[in-house]
Amino acid sequence: MYGFTIVENLQKIDQDIKRQELKYHQKRVMVSKEFSFDAAHHLHCYEGKCKNLHGHTYKVIFGISGFVDDIGLVIDFGEIKKIWKEQIEIHLDHRYLNDTLPNMNTTAENMVVWIYEKMEESLAADKKDCRVEFVKLYETPTSFAEARREWMTHE
Repeated sequence: MYGFTIVENLQKIDQDIKRQELKYHQKRVMVSKEFSFDAAHHLHCYEGKCKNLHGHTYKVIFGISGFVDDIGLVIDFGEIKKIWKEQIEIHLDHRYLNDTLPNMNTTAENMVVWIYEKMEESLAADKKDCRVEFVKLYETPTSFAEARREWMTHE
């Protein structure tokens, strides 16, 4: 009914498919990876509820582009996760953001630029031929700030 088949012979490299066939194109492609973290903060010089200490479950989405390598990958999702865990999340998850981030008002607008810059620096340090296209930082399920490459490099 659905056309399912059972694979009986797993495709073998250099026998059923040649290594030079693994790379299908030479186009720029963007991959995205999403993470979440919990943190507390408060806003300075703000007269709404957020002037009080409170917390959020934030969601971060990265869009990273590049050209595929010889096996057809731009960047391994595991490498993005490693950068996130070792270079960025350690400053954010279960932290009081007013203490762990550089001196700034911890608005989503300020934080998303900091996160963008940290990912960009980490990709450059790892000599990845990739670039950050965008970062979205959700403070709530319906409210987010976004930083895009064209805004970061041309304004």
